[in-house]
Parts: sequence; structure tokens; C-alpha cells
Amino acid sequence: MQYGWRLSAIAIALMAAVVGARPAAAQSNGIEEPIETVLAPAAVRSGIPPLGFYAMGTIGAAAIAPMIGTIVLGRELTTSELWHIEFSVFLGPAGWLLADQIFPPGRGGPPGPAPPGGQGGANSNVNFPRAGQPFFVPNEIVIELDGGTSPAYLARLIRRLHLTLLESQTFALTGRSLLRLRIDDGRSVVSVLRALARYARIAAAQPNYLYLLQQGAPAVTGAARDGVAQYVVDKLHLREAHAISNGDDVAVAVIDSKVDSTQPELAGAIAAEYDAVGTPDAPHPHGTAIAGAIAAHAKLIGVAPKVKLLVARVFSGSGDNAQGTTFNILKGIDWAAAQSARIVNMSFAGPNDPMVRNMIARAHARGIALIAAVGNAGPRSPPLYPAAYPDVIGVTATDIDDKPLPQANRGRQVAVATPGVEILAPAPADSYQVVSGTSIAAAHASGVAALLLAREPTLTPDALKRIMAGSAHALKLPALEVGAGEIDALAALRALAK
Repeated sequence: MQYGWRLSAIAIALMAAVVGARPAAAQSNGIEEPIETVLAPAAVRSGIPPLGFYAMGTIGAAAIAPMIGTIVLGRELTTSELWHIEFSVFLGPAGWLLADQIFPPGRGGPPGPAPPGGQGGANSNVNFPRAGQPFFVPNEIVIELDGGTSPAYLARLIRRLHLTLLESQTFALTGRSLLRLRIDDGRSVVSVLRALARYARIAAAQPNYLYLLQQGAPAVTGAARDGVAQYVVDKLHLREAHAISNGDDVAVAVIDSKVDSTQPELAGAIAAEYDAVGTPDAPHPHGTAIAGAIAAHAKLIGVAPKVKLLVARVFSGSGDNAQGTTFNILKGIDWAAAQSARIVNMSFAGPNDPMVRNMIARAHARGIALIAAVGNAGPRSPPLYPAAYPDVIGVTATDIDDKPLPQANRGRQVAVATPGVEILAPAPADSYQVVSGTSIAAAHASGVAALLLAREPTLTPDALKRIMAGSAHALKLPALEVGAGEIDALAALRALAK
């Protein structure tokens, strides 16, 4: 039953107590006198007819009921709840029906658009997962409170909704203070978000969404490694491009799993490291491969071997099971911005996430180029994020014959393509691996962007995208599959010089 109906019942009970209850019955020889005998003299003495007492009682109940409702619920009433109470006091059960038509239960005002996911709620800043969307932590939410909200209010909210505060952080890039909360009583994320939507001081609330890395392959060493050619060098014309630019000192953030900083291919390339997860974990093949695709400079040739890597570990878990969350990704991007990153590589994919979208928009506005893998969910998959956000350069993968990776996502979010099938890359423990996916393709694009920024530091993210797309080789394939075509480091640098 909705709170509005419960409070309506309280209001009617109050009305009955005020206007229907009589004074303590006079006693005569232990026998109760009729109510008419008790009330009539009082009405006559005061000059107020019985209807007047009824009106006074009704007005009193209407005034008191919302106060009691606020005390019972421990929060401000929504507009719907308030009017359900008032209409019920004056009109009884008919008031319920009238209030339902004007102010439906569970909403904060007149009918309007429902929040994403169709879950309902008074607060449009509460984001609900789409129906059938499994990619979020099943017992966590992320919220933002209105500025000036007291600690007592937060404590009461946590207590009433059976939550535990896991961590909080103020993000410099957005100026927002967010809290990560655990649901302790077994309720679903959707049900807790629906309850939060009725609290006036919730500035934003959503699931703690999950993201997946977009490739994975076992490491190969020795003879197996030697039998694989690094064809990306010729495809991107890296040797010729490196005669013009090596990406010198451009800060490139790798938001990923744990990178093996001892890998010889990355010696001296990592300028700073950050761990958003905070739990022990071994270096991961994915993060190490992404960092190596950008900056390898020993046995392999990275796209931009002289960049300054900023590596942020935001994914935890081993192998293909590694996952990242909204909160950790926000921490990683915010840290990268604080380290003056010019490029942020995001070789992961997940659902539409309002808080990450806001962070990315702020980073883009600051002049940070954001490059992401479009995903490996297949041609029929809906768009995945962050690649599908308008402020991000979405990258897909092609093979040695310029054919698109069969598992790659398609759509308007595909801006460009780069080699991403059977790519030789560094792995942890001084080993190597052969990987395929849009993840490694995105890393190649981030390297090309670094080559351009080293030559022209004033380039905006949009200018970088125009140059890379404008100089790409057309592949005679639909733009939904490969965007503008396959980028070429040398062609992009030459386009910059014109």
C-alpha cells in the first residue's frame, strides 16, 4: 500500500476522533447518559451549532494530519501524499479517488514523464535500470544529496531504508559529492530507488552499474610469440609517423585493470598510478595489453612510445571476469583529470550511466579527449557506453585484411576503425599475448591522438576527432560498421601539417 493511502487512513481516524468522539460520558448511578444529553447543553451554551463543531474538527484534522505524517515517515511529504490526506479528511473515501486522478500515489505532483526504465517515482533525478538490464551491483546504489543536507538527515535516511554507507567522495571534475551505499535487507535495487524517489533531498540516485572489458586472450611466449607479426606497425605507418612525432610527454590515462608496471615494454613510460579498487590483485593481461599498445618500446613498437602513461586501476577480478563499477570509473576519470591527462582511454563497455555521462561531459569541456571501445557484443547489440556518448570517440576493430571484427558492435557511435584482431601485445610477467577486440583498437586510436597532440598541443577533442576521421582510409563498408574508415597515423600527422 502506498504511503498516501496509509496517511489517508490516519487522517480519517483523526477526523473521526475529533468530530465523532464525544466528551467523557457523564455518569449517573453508573449508567451512561445519552450523547444528546451531554452535547446539547454545551452547544447551546457556546452558541455553536453541531455543524460548526463538525467543521472545526475537520479543519483541525486537516491541519494536524500532515504533521503526524511527517513525523511517522521521518521526511517531508510529497505533493501527492499531502493532497491524499487533505482530500480524505474533507471528502472521505471519495477524496481518495479524486486525489488519485489529480495526484497519483507515489508521484510528487501532476502526472508527467516517468523516469528511465518506467519504474515510477517522484524524483526525475533517480535513474532506474532498464527492464531486463542485469549489469549493476545487485545490492548497491550511488546517490547524491542536495547541498546543505545535514548529517542527521543522511543518518535517518540510511536507518529507515536499511542501508550502509560504504564510501563517499567529492569529485573535483564535477563538484559532486557522491555516496556508495549497500542495501542490507535483501530488497532489490529497483525497490530501494523507488523509495528514494520520494525523498525531497535526493539530487541523484542510480544503480552502481557494471562494466566489462572488451577483449581477452591467453598470453603466449617464446616461439608462439615469434610467429605472430606486429602488422599494426605497417597498417598505421608507425615508422614513418615516428619520424614526425612519438607522442612526447603527452599524458594519456588508461582507465582499466591493473597494469604490470614491471613489464620491460613499459619501462619508464608510467608517470603515475592510481588504485580505485583498493584490494590486492595481480597485474591483469587486459590493462597491460592496453598500456603496451599505446607505449611499448622494447621488442614491440607502440603507437606513441614516448607518452606519459597515467594508469588507473578501476577493474577488479581475473581474466574475462574482471568488472568495473560506476563509482570506481568516476574515481579513475576524476583522478586522470587532476593529473592533467590530455587523453583518456576507456577500453570497456556497459550500460547508459547518467553519472559517468556527466563526468565525461565535464572532462570533454575541459579539453580532455575521451576514446572508447564500441564493444564486442555483436552487430545486433544496442549501443554500449561510454563509446555511444556524444563526447566520446567510439572505435571499432578491423583485421589484417581490413575486415571488421565480427563480434564488434555496429551503429552511429562508431567514429573510426583501427587494427584490433590478433594483435601482439605485452602481458604480465615479461610475457606476450595475442589479443582481439575493440579494446585494443581503442588503444591504437588513443596513441594516434597522442602523436597529434605532441605536434599541436592546442587541439581540442573535437578537432582531434575531425583530423583522425578526415584522414582515415575509406574501407568501402557501411559507416555503421567502420565509421569514417581505418585511421592512419602518418596520414593524420600530414593532415595536421596542412
